[in-house]
Amino acid sequence: MTIISFGGSNFLRLASNLILTRLLFPEAFGLMALVQVFMSGLNMFSDFGIRTSIIQNARGDDPDFLNTAWTVQIGRGVFLWLAGVAVAVPAAGLYNEPQLVQLLPVVALNALIAGFNSTNVATANRHLMLGRLTAIELGARALGILVMITLAYLTQSVWALVVGGLVGNTAKMLLFHQFMPGIRNRLHWDKSAFREIFGFGKYIFFSTIAGYLINQGDRALLGGFLSLSELGVYSVGFLLGTVPFALCNATSNKVIFPLYRMRPPADSTRNRDQLFQARRLSIAAALGFSMVLAFGGVLLVGVLYDPRYVLAGPIVVLLSLGTVPQIVLAPYTGVLIANGDSRRFLILQAGTAMIQVLYLYIGISWLGIFGAVLGPGLAFLTTYPLRVRYLRLYGAWDPRGDLGFMVLGFAVSGFACWLHWSEIVQLIS
Repeated sequence: MTIISFGGSNFLRLASNLILTRLLFPEAFGLMALVQVFMSGLNMFSDFGIRTSIIQNARGDDPDFLNTAWTVQIGRGVFLWLAGVAVAVPAAGLYNEPQLVQLLPVVALNALIAGFNSTNVATANRHLMLGRLTAIELGARALGILVMITLAYLTQSVWALVVGGLVGNTAKMLLFHQFMPGIRNRLHWDKSAFREIFGFGKYIFFSTIAGYLINQGDRALLGGFLSLSELGVYSVGFLLGTVPFALCNATSNKVIFPLYRMRPPADSTRNRDQLFQARRLSIAAALGFSMVLAFGGVLLVGVLYDPRYVLAGPIVVLLSLGTVPQIVLAPYTGVLIANGDSRRFLILQAGTAMIQVLYLYIGISWLGIFGAVLGPGLAFLTTYPLRVRYLRLYGAWDPRGDLGFMVLGFAVSGFACWLHWSEIVQLIS
């Protein structure tokens, strides 16, 4: 079901992207990239790991615990919307883009809507019951995309992307409450449940701040170096080039993370072997996909997009090299959280984030987009020894798998980059 969800979601995203790039101008995608930088930041700067707490906690099926989590989630949604309103003017001044003053408060409504999502979504993930969840997510996404395309055709405005997102997220929230099995959420406050959520989530809160820098740092910094049009082209290349990494993340979050909780690798050799097998299958699928994009990225962009987006092709190829460490190491992420070790997870995330920001700043300053693409992967490699130290505590380190996949990934994607060097060199500025 995870593969169906991921494949369906990315098919819809690619199909809509192909249509929308013909109806809208590159600057629209650059503008939305800046909006997402701020909204992702607000989301992560206020994340207490509510969904993760439900999946990981022993009380994850207790109605009092779930309703308390839902109440906290709504409060967070309200806070995020107000924060979106508050940062609109400073954001517009920072990037010298006046449209952000109107866009950010409206886009922030998505966070308010998401605050009312049913906790049955996390419960379904906890028990790996993903069928109905997948159908709802794909259906709501399709509706939102249909609205985007219709409004883009009628208005040719960036607001088509904004309104389509609001419609899709509203439909998803309503469908979750109507059709997901489980409790019917209501406002409730259980002090012991809140203490457990907050006790676990206080480290998650700081971890997600680091996660923001890891996931959005390239676009946040590039926004100060590139024009909106160039940032829009980068966003198209990033969308295509990171699909394999997104696939690995999806299987890690929805399948492997719950397995770490249900079958701890330190408990038995059988558990460890099964988890290593699941992790290796996830990496193999993602790397295989990445290798296809490594050799076909330039051709794919040339066929699918108009000449305004030609530089997205070499970005896709270079990302196949840059994301190898992230693809190989992403399935480890759930080990610490599944064991309730949010403190070490924070240390790992913070260390990776600080090193990545340093690499990105130096890389973008000296090499432009080329440096932005390679920085995150180098940061993951630099913090690998710390990751290994923590993984060994829980019997979860797979050195043979890591080495084999790293060598294979770098060799194949490196060869593809060599073949396309004449296109990639255009990214150096």
